[in-house]
Amino acid sequence: MSDRRLTPANGRVAHVSLKGQVASERFVAGDPARIVLPLADLLAGPGGRRERQVLMGEAVLVLDRHAGFAFVQAAKDGYCGYLPEAALGPDRAATHWVAAPATHLYRAPDLKTPEVALLTLGARLSVAAEHPRFLETEDGLFVPRPHLRPIGDWAGDAAAVAESLLGTPYLWGGNSRSGIDCSGLVQAALTACGIACPGDSDMQERALGAALPAGAGYRRGDLFFWKGHVAMAVGPDRLIHANGCHMAVGHEGIAEAVARIEGQGEGPVTSVRRL
Repeated sequence: MSDRRLTPANGRVAHVSLKGQVASERFVAGDPARIVLPLADLLAGPGGRRERQVLMGEAVLVLDRHAGFAFVQAAKDGYCGYLPEAALGPDRAATHWVAAPATHLYRAPDLKTPEVALLTLGARLSVAAEHPRFLETEDGLFVPRPHLRPIGDWAGDAAAVAESLLGTPYLWGGNSRSGIDCSGLVQAALTACGIACPGDSDMQERALGAALPAGAGYRRGDLFFWKGHVAMAVGPDRLIHANGCHMAVGHEGIAEAVARIEGQGEGPVTSVRRL
């Protein structure tokens, strides 16, 4: 059975690539668009539960618009869901990404002016002009220069990216500095390093790296998987994860985390994978 999260079909409409595979009222090629809000929830249904989040400047394929919601597929990981139509704008190429845990948009290249919006790690922007301390977007807004990198100038240490989000509150389905979950943290860290990463932990376990044999030593960047959870090693005996126990992104000893999670009845580690 196909995975609903990755299948661009909702009964009303389906992507043309699915002709003959799914039942649908119509098949469409879809229209490319970009997220124009700082952050938008990707929902299981119109007005439904948040499953993931998409960030400003990220590309989506719009398959359907109905009653104020759009059914889309996110370009970064193939995740499908619904979001308000107000989150969508014209497709245009991003030139830079937010490389800091968070930053602000300003109306002028002056740090004393009121901010317009908060942007999170990984947001994409189209830069039109450069100023001594700020970069100016095509929308005439300004971002502090140290917080942006050109697309392709990726981070080199995924664990360091994850650690930059220490203290971020836990949020189910979250993908931002304002709130993040376990798979969102891993996706943010790997994406910042230019590594394609699925959105949920079960997908990540299937797609990322190679399984380590039992008894192998751990090193920075190794991924620990449980049923419904993922964490990243920051050293041979310590990991970082967004977890519901502490309700935040935090460090924990590997042995302590393994024992605690199993003791809570959530099962043993299912695999440890190295990229």
